[in-house]
Amino acid sequence: MSGTKAGGLKAAQTNREKYGKEFYSQIGRKGGQNGHTGGFAANPALARIAGAKGGRISRRGPAKKTDA
Repeated sequence: MSGTKAGGLKAAQTNREKYGKEFYSQIGRKGGQNGHTGGFAANPALARIAGAKGGRISRRGPAKKTDA
C-alpha cells in the first residue's frame, strides 16, 4: 500500500495514534520556527555574483554558425 492515498491515510492514522492527535501541527510548527530567511534572500549582490559564475559555465559548448 505504500505510495497510495489509502496507504498515506493509514500512515497518518498510525502517526496520530503513536504520537498524539497534534502530531502534524507540532512538526509543522517546528519547521516554521526553524525557517530563517537567509542565503540569497538576505544578500542580492551575492546572488548576482553566483548567477554570473553559473552563466559562464556553459554546458552546451560554443555556438556554431550556420548558413541560413
